[in-house]
Amino acid sequence: MILDTYDRNHTYLRISLTDLCNLRCFYCMPDENYDFMPTRHLMQPAEIEAIAAVFVGLGVTKIRLTGGEPLARRDFDDILMRLSLLPVELTLTTNATLLHRHLDTLQLAGVRSLNISLDTLSAERFFQLTRRDKFSQTMRNIRTAIDRGFHVKINTVVMNGVNADEVLGFVAWTKDDPIDVRFIEFMPFEGNRWTGDQVFPKQEIMNLITEQYHAVPLRHDPHATSQPYQVPGHQGTFAIISTMSAPFCSGCNRMRLTADGKMKNCLFSKTESDLLSALRSGKPLEQFIRKNILGKAERLGGQFGDIPFKDLPGDKLVNRSMISIGG
Repeated sequence: MILDTYDRNHTYLRISLTDLCNLRCFYCMPDENYDFMPTRHLMQPAEIEAIAAVFVGLGVTKIRLTGGEPLARRDFDDILMRLSLLPVELTLTTNATLLHRHLDTLQLAGVRSLNISLDTLSAERFFQLTRRDKFSQTMRNIRTAIDRGFHVKINTVVMNGVNADEVLGFVAWTKDDPIDVRFIEFMPFEGNRWTGDQVFPKQEIMNLITEQYHAVPLRHDPHATSQPYQVPGHQGTFAIISTMSAPFCSGCNRMRLTADGKMKNCLFSKTESDLLSALRSGKPLEQFIRKNILGKAERLGGQFGDIPFKDLPGDKLVNRSMISIGG
């Protein structure tokens, strides 16, 4: 077991494979001309396998591969098949633009669930948000994944004045497709020019939805980041990840490994542990992992205190950009 000082057992590891991405979403990537990590700084396939095996040996039962865009790594299939040999549930977060190239391998590796980032149902707005003309390809790949039996979750970052007017459209999508839409509150990271006024909080999202729909709460896992709901008669569900307005840290079981092999015990943690350097030096990793987890704050990396999110000085938070941490 990987326990912190609040008796939380950590069984879920998110591994970022790269900070490379083929989209340029402003809330994730600070600049159009982003300096990506040199290849030599990235964990290599055998190193990812070795580090993951240590975590699994300590009790991790679920691994999610993230990026950047994980499918942008040329050796993605090799990494995936290596990890598929571990006794662990494998999942993936992707923007789906390259998904058609890897569906066969994903199924071969036993991946059954995909989290797909999509912030709009409009081709024009997609281009505005991502600065890339990939909407049609994204929607085709989502449809193919659904048709091939993957459990598809749609991750939608809701931003006030940007796409909050599309919340009802995403809920309507759950009527005919067995997708799970997760509305995510906009969070602060280095370079994304976050302000509290841009957050469209959970209560406002629920108010908007319940004006038009009757939403029934569903049972959920105690470690879940959100409460799922379903509109009667709809095949799919929706939920809200309320990091800013209603944090859910008490049941956290998550750890993160950045593409350059740094362990973070929270999305907002200031400190990191360099597991890749330790591995390359032949040092046992368990001591670094346990020390890192014992330093985990009770909530939100210990940076937010009791300040209401509307008053948070986003530019004062110490963290990487989202693309450097991993989605």
